[in-house]
Amino acid sequence: MSRAILATKNGLKSHFPNPMVGCVIVHQNKVIAQGITSPYTGPHAEVNAINQVKDKSILSQCSLYVTLEPCAHYGNTPPCANLITSYSIPLVIIGVLDPNPKVAGKGIEILEKAGTKVITQVLEKDCTVLHKRFLINQTHKRPYFILKWSQTTSGFIAPPIKNRNPYWISSLLAKQRSHQWRSEEHAILIGANTLLHDNPKLNTRLWKGEAPIPIYIDRDLSVPTDKSLFGIHKKIYCVVDHKHAPSNLKRKNIHYLPIDFNKELSKQIALTLFEQKISSVIVEGGTKTLALFLGAGLWDEIRLFETKGNINEGIKAPSFNAILNSEEYLGNTLLKVYKKNHLKDAII
Repeated sequence: MSRAILATKNGLKSHFPNPMVGCVIVHQNKVIAQGITSPYTGPHAEVNAINQVKDKSILSQCSLYVTLEPCAHYGNTPPCANLITSYSIPLVIIGVLDPNPKVAGKGIEILEKAGTKVITQVLEKDCTVLHKRFLINQTHKRPYFILKWSQTTSGFIAPPIKNRNPYWISSLLAKQRSHQWRSEEHAILIGANTLLHDNPKLNTRLWKGEAPIPIYIDRDLSVPTDKSLFGIHKKIYCVVDHKHAPSNLKRKNIHYLPIDFNKELSKQIALTLFEQKISSVIVEGGTKTLALFLGAGLWDEIRLFETKGNINEGIKAPSFNAILNSEEYLGNTLLKVYKKNHLKDAII
């Protein structure tokens, strides 16, 4: 199972919104094949692993390890559970069960009815962490939210707007880590003020990997579309008040997502992005945007960079109450990570 988990580390995030599953096939105590989830609409991990076995007759003597319960429904591909039984694989070991109502034990049921022995909850915690985005998507009907910001030890996130020039609080190592995170997540969200005043690129220029899809909140479309990110990204989402939304909800590379700004925003944003099949979001906005999600308790992780700085006035960092999960130094910057424990509720 550790090998199956490790195999997914080399996977690209083009599998979103599907989970990145790992699968390993063992014959006579030797690994003979492994597979991971293909880009979205492509074959699943079990299919890719089975296809690596040239002599299919030996599959009836093999064990199959998979990090997530094999699917039991027809989607873009046929059910993996049926494929496994078609080769009479006698033993299947599963890391974590799939909470998707279309699966939710049905994959195991198909396997057991065919005479396959099934063992579950093997390295369950590790597999839950691996599939944290998918599990939250299925159980909470929203993306996995990571709130990220940098602040000084004195509690400021930025100098006064009147003095605002690009101002870096964190170290170069911290910036590189931030870009690594961007390469791992589906989308990144900021507010109109951050886009207007900071003109961020929201790419992965300090790390090799695919940039996340930019999302910005712009109630009345006040931000001009000559900012840097509009010329960099192929697809951008703009969350706009339904009263100001253009009649054509797609203009060039901008897709407009209308919501009602007179109602609670964060939950509307979460639902709208879920409907767009966005699996995970890094929220990198300013205090106002971060406060939207903190105030609603709508977050799964907080990643906070803290550095000694010479800001004694300006924009205060958001306040919150959470238990520290881990911390480490990246140069002169302290990274603090806070995680909710609700992932345990995603395990059936």
